[in-house]
Amino acid sequence: MSGLLLKDFYMTIRYCRTYLFIAIAFIALSFASSNSVFFIFYPCLLCGMIPVNLLGYDERSRWSEYSATLPYSRAQLVSSKYLIGLLAQFAMLVATGITQALRGNRTALYQGYGLLPMLLMLFIASTITPAISLPFLFKLGAEKGRIAYLVMVAIMCAAIFVGTELIGDQFMRALHFQTILPLLCIAEVLIYALSWLLSIHFYKNREL
Repeated sequence: MSGLLLKDFYMTIRYCRTYLFIAIAFIALSFASSNSVFFIFYPCLLCGMIPVNLLGYDERSRWSEYSATLPYSRAQLVSSKYLIGLLAQFAMLVATGITQALRGNRTALYQGYGLLPMLLMLFIASTITPAISLPFLFKLGAEKGRIAYLVMVAIMCAAIFVGTELIGDQFMRALHFQTILPLLCIAEVLIYALSWLLSIHFYKNREL
C-alpha cells in the first residue's frame, strides 16, 4: 500500500504541480483581498481534482491493466486515490488555516464566530465533491466519470456563491457551534466512507 501511495505522490508532483502554484496564488489572494471567500474555498475544491487527474493518467498509461500483475488488490488501488486526496486536502486546510489565522489577527475578521467554523466548512466543501464523483469514475472510467466531477464542482461553486454573496455574514453566523455544522461534518465523514466502499465495489466488478 505504501508503494501505491508513493507512486501517486510522485505522479502528483509530476503532473499536478500546476495546482500547487494556483493554490498558493489563491491563498495569497485570500490573505490580501477584503472579499476572499472564493479565494479561500477554491484551493480546497482544486485538491479534489488530484485523484480525478491521477485516474485519467492511470488509464491513459494502461496502469490499470499493468497493476493486475502486481501484488495489489483492487481495494488497495482505490484506497490509494482516496488517501492521496485526503492528504492533499489536509495540507491545503492547514495552509489555509494558518493564512486565515494570520489574517484574522490583523483584521479581526473572525471575531464573533471564530476560525474553526470556516475550517469545518472547508473540510465539507473539499471532501463532498470527490466523495460523490469518485464512485462514478471508478464505475465508468475517468473520461465519462469526469463529467460527474465537473457537475459537482459547478454545484459547489454555486452553493458557495449563494451562501456567502447573497446571504452574507449571516451565513457564517448561522453555522456557528450549535447543531447544524457538527452534524454536517459527521454526515460528510459518513458520506466519504460510503463513497470509498462504493468505489471499491464498483472497481472490483468492472472489466478493465
